[in-house]
Amino acid sequence: MSKELFYAALIYLALISVVTAAVTAADKIKAKKGSFRVPESTLMLLALLGGGVAEYTVMRLIRHKTLHKKFMLGLPLIIIFQLVAIILLYSRYILH
Repeated sequence: MSKELFYAALIYLALISVVTAAVTAADKIKAKKGSFRVPESTLMLLALLGGGVAEYTVMRLIRHKTLHKKFMLGLPLIIIFQLVAIILLYSRYILH
């Protein structure tokens, strides 16, 4: 993996984080209005695709889904897994 590919992955993570934050905030707005909601599976998928930090941060800031164990335990686990993967990839392909 080249440095360029690594940096492209970081750009991807930034973009998916913005999308995830927006979708999470939109779900909160929809919840207040009582309109059609974003499925929980979609929110979890966005976290798995790299938006976990953004989703967890936004959920805590706007107090959305903070009583759901699936999110309050699952998102930190996803984040830890992703951080470990990033560290391993960085140490293997960038530092060597």
